[in-house]
Amino acid sequence: MSKNRRLPRGRHGTVRNVPLRTHWLLLTALVLTLSAALLLQGYSKHMFDTTADGAPRAAGPAAAVPEQILSGGPVIDGAAARTVGAAPRTIALTFDDGPDPVWTPKVLDVLRRNGVHATFFTVGAQVAAHPELARQIVADGHQLGVHTFTHTDLGAASDWRRSLELRESQLVVAGATGVTTPLLRPPYSSTNRALDDAGWATVTQAGREGYLTVLTTLDSEDWRRPGVGQIVANATPKGSAGQVVLMHDAGGDRSQTVAALEQLVPRLKEAGFRFATVSDAVGLPAPTRPATTLDRWQGLALSQALRTSDWVLEVLSWLLWAAGAISVLRAVAVFVAARRHVRMRRKPWGNPVTEPVSVIVPAYNESAGIEAAVRSLVASDHQVEIIVVDDGSTDGTADIVEALRLPGVHVIRQRNAGKPAALNTGIAAASCNLLVMVDGDTVFEPDAVRMIVQPFANRRVGAVSGNAKVVNRGGLLGRWQHIEYVVGFNLDRRLFDLAECMPTVPGAIGAFRREALLRVGGVSDITLAEDTDLTMALCRDGWRVVYEERAKAWTEAPASLGALWKQRYRWCYGTLQAMWKHRGALTQRGQAGKLGRRGLLYLLMFQVLLPLLAPVVDIIAVFGLVFLDPLRIVGLWSAFLVLQVLMGLYAFHLDDERPGALWSLPLQQFVYRQLMYLVVIQSVFTAIAGSRLRWQRMERYGSLQAPAGSGSETQPRSRPQPQPQPHQAAEPAPYLAAPYLAAPGVERWPPYPQETGSAGGPAGMPPW
Repeated sequence: MSKNRRLPRGRHGTVRNVPLRTHWLLLTALVLTLSAALLLQGYSKHMFDTTADGAPRAAGPAAAVPEQILSGGPVIDGAAARTVGAAPRTIALTFDDGPDPVWTPKVLDVLRRNGVHATFFTVGAQVAAHPELARQIVADGHQLGVHTFTHTDLGAASDWRRSLELRESQLVVAGATGVTTPLLRPPYSSTNRALDDAGWATVTQAGREGYLTVLTTLDSEDWRRPGVGQIVANATPKGSAGQVVLMHDAGGDRSQTVAALEQLVPRLKEAGFRFATVSDAVGLPAPTRPATTLDRWQGLALSQALRTSDWVLEVLSWLLWAAGAISVLRAVAVFVAARRHVRMRRKPWGNPVTEPVSVIVPAYNESAGIEAAVRSLVASDHQVEIIVVDDGSTDGTADIVEALRLPGVHVIRQRNAGKPAALNTGIAAASCNLLVMVDGDTVFEPDAVRMIVQPFANRRVGAVSGNAKVVNRGGLLGRWQHIEYVVGFNLDRRLFDLAECMPTVPGAIGAFRREALLRVGGVSDITLAEDTDLTMALCRDGWRVVYEERAKAWTEAPASLGALWKQRYRWCYGTLQAMWKHRGALTQRGQAGKLGRRGLLYLLMFQVLLPLLAPVVDIIAVFGLVFLDPLRIVGLWSAFLVLQVLMGLYAFHLDDERPGALWSLPLQQFVYRQLMYLVVIQSVFTAIAGSRLRWQRMERYGSLQAPAGSGSETQPRSRPQPQPQPHQAAEPAPYLAAPYLAAPGVERWPPYPQETGSAGGPAGMPPW
C-alpha cells in the first residue's frame, strides 16, 4: 500500500493525493534486471564464437615468443616462460568445447568401458547450462580445464575481457563441481610452433593469473569430420614420444569422434601406449583444488542467472511472437470491420430525425475557446437549444458567453462540482428528448448535430459517438495525436460499432437519448472517465451505442508532453476504473455481454496488457540490434511500420483526410509510443496501489475558430428561446432520477474528492 499526503485544494476545488513513486523504482529495477539478464544472455550465447578450433586463421608475427617456448613442451607456465612435455609412450586425450548433452555422455561411456582417463577443457557457458555433466566428468576421475566462457579468441581480446572470460569460466566450474582448475586451453590454439605474439600475450597474462596453458601436439582434426579412419590416423603417434591429442566432445555432430575413439584407444593400448590426464602425463601434481565457499556460491549464482536468463528470453520470445500475431490479427480485423462498416453506413438509419436537440456544454475556465465553441453550435443547420453550464469558472467564461447574446443560448452558473455534476445540471435543464454533449474546447461543423442524431431513428440506439478531429495539428506532437485520433480511435470505433460493444462516447462530441440517460441515473462521478463509465452503463442497460463518422467536431489536443501526459493519465486511469466497475458485464447476456466479452476484453488486451509489454519490446529490439542480426531486427520493425502506414493510409482515406501527416509515423515510434505505454504503466500501478487521482484541467491555447457566418447576427434554425439570464444560478445536480449505484458494497465518491486511506483504492477498484 502506498502512503498519501494531502495537498491544498486546487483551483478546481479538488484534493490531489500523491502516492510515493515507489512503482517507478520498481519499474526501473525490473527494467535493469531484464536488461542485465539479456546482457548476460547476449554475452554468453550470442557472442559465442562458433568457428571450429582448427579452422584456418591468419598468423601474426611471432617475434616476441621465446625460442624455448616455440620448441618446448605443450604445457606452458607463461609467468616463468617454461614448458614441460608428456612422458614417452604416454597419451593425454583432451576434449574441447563441452560439455554437450548428446556427445559428452557417449565419450564418457567409451572412456569408462576402456578404463581410460582424459582431460576435458570445458566452455563456461556450456558448464552453466549442463552442470550435471561437469560433475559426471569429475566423478569419473577425469580432469577439468577451462576453455574460456564464450569460446572467444583470447589473442584478439582485450586484457580485461581475457580476465573476465577466465574468471567466469572458473566460477561456473567451481559452482558445478566444487573444484577449481589451473589448466587452460585457449580456443583456436594448436602447437607451440603456431604461437604468435598475440597468443603469447594470452599465455603470459594467463600465467600471471595462475593458469598453465595446455597446447597440443597431435590434432585429430575431428572438427573437419573427415571420416572415422582419418581421425584415427591423425590421432595415432608416429613414434614413441608422448602426445597431447586434441579431440572434441561438442560443437556439432561428433558421431565420428565417438566411433574413432572406440578404435583408437584399444589400438594404442595394444601398441604399448598408456593413457593419462594432462597433469599425470607431464608429471605435475594434481592441479585441481577444492573451491572456496565464496567461489562456489558465486559460481552457483552465475549459473542460476544464466539459466534464468535463458528462461526469461524463452518466455519473452513466445510472448513477443504472440503479441505480434495478435497485433497482425487485430490489424486484419480492424481493416475488415472498417470496410463492412462503410458498406453498412451507406444504408439510412431510417426516417430523417428532425426533432430539436439540446446541446449541453459543461465549462470550467474555458475562456480561450468557449466563444468559438458556442458560435459553432449556433451555426448548426439543425434545431438546437444550447445550455452552457459554468462550473464555477474563475476566468469569466460565463460572462463571455452572456456578452455574445446569441439566440437560443442559455447560461447556467453553479458552484464548482466537477464535470459530471455540470453535465447533470445541463441534462436537468434541457427541454429536448435528444441531447448532445460537447466539451467547451470543441467546435462543431455546421451539420454535425444533424448528422449525430440520425442514428436515433433506430429505437434501440441510446447513444452516438461522433468523429472528433484534432485542430492544432501543426507541430510534431499535434501530428502524432492527429494520427492517433484518425487511425487508432476512429478505426477502433468502427470495429466496436460493428461488434456492438462501443466502450466510449467521447466527451468532445456525443449524443444521447434522454430516456437512456434517465434509466442509468445520469452521469456518474464514480470514475475519472465519466464518458467511458456512462457509455458502459448504457450498454449494460441494453442500449445500442453506435458511431457516426459524418458528425465531425474539432477539438484542441495537448500541445506539450506534460499536458499530454496529464490528459492520457486521466483517460487511462479512468478507463481502468470503468472497466473494473463494469466487470460484471463479462458474465451477462445480451447487449451487456457483448460489452463484457468483446469490448472489455479488447480494451484489456490492447490498451492494458500489450502496452505493459511494450517496454520489453524496446529492450528486446536493442538486444537484437547488439547481439542478433541487426538486418533481421530492422526488417521486422520495418514490416510492422509498413503495416501501420497501410492502416494509416486506409484510415485517412475513410476520414477524407490528407495523408501528409503520416510522414511522422516512424518518428512516433521513438517518443510518443514510449510516452503512451508509460502512461499505462503509471495508471496500472496507481490502480493497484489504491491511490486517488484528481481531475486535471486541460490547458487551452485559443486555436479554435468559429465557423464563418456564426456571428450574433446569425439566426439559426432553432426554436424561439428566451434570452439568457445574466446570472442564472443553480445547485449542482449530481444524479438524475435515481442514485447511480457503484459496485455492490462500495460507497459512491462524494462530490468533492477526499483522500483515500491506504486500506483500499477508489470506489469500484479493488484494495490490492
